Amino acid sequence: MSTLLISDLHLHPGAPAITEGFLNWLETRAADAEALYILGDFFEAWIGDDLLDLGAADPTGTAALAERIAAALKQRAEAGTAIYLMHGNRDFLLGERFADAAGATLLPDPSVVTLGDERVLLMHGDSLCTRDEAYMAFRAKARDSQWQAQILAMPIPERIALAKQLRDQSGEANSNKAEDIMDVTPAEVVEALREHGVTTMIHGHTHRPAIHDVDLDGAPARRFVLGDWQPNRGWDIEIVPGQAPVLRDFPLQG
Repeated sequence: MSTLLISDLHLHPGAPAITEGFLNWLETRAADAEALYILGDFFEAWIGDDLLDLGAADPTGTAALAERIAAALKQRAEAGTAIYLMHGNRDFLLGERFADAAGATLLPDPSVVTLGDERVLLMHGDSLCTRDEAYMAFRAKARDSQWQAQILAMPIPERIALAKQLRDQSGEANSNKAEDIMDVTPAEVVEALREHGVTTMIHGHTHRPAIHDVDLDGAPARRFVLGDWQPNRGWDIEIVPGQAPVLRDFPLQG
């Protein structure tokens, strides 16, 4: 039995190939998985679980998409795969209602879990990008429970407009930032590994899939970075007991 990890699918109605590819992946590659960890940015945007009340009346189409995704995850969970969801910077308002509908457990960011024979630090990854000071300031606000409560109290149309505004602002800001600023800060990686007492970290967020060797106070450590899904390609990590994690990319088939 294997464990699978994915992140950064950025599911939204405008990318049906990724949706279909994920559903196919769930039925095939994930069919025999003991556990599935989704490490954030599962959805391109999430304005609150009450969006599900709109159903087909949701003008963005996200509610209908989310219901379909939740049903597929629930089916996989009922077949025996434990499913865990972690918030990302795009879907930090995902709540227990969606998790329950998906048969999933919300997982704190960061979390240390035992995968295979090893304790592993799981993160979305955005908290490691400390050189991007403007983003870190927004992240602190977005993860604040009072700020989230204020947003969730807004009428749904206003939240939809705000989500679009934030995405547009993020895209514009990122286009003007140096590449290294948007990547992780190496010292933060070491500090996180040291703080949690582990030698393996897995995260997404940066869209830079790779396996990095890390010098952890003179001892070897590793950082696995998941890739973001595209209409023609997906990424996952598979962990089998007794074996090293394997980072894989694969063609998406709807």
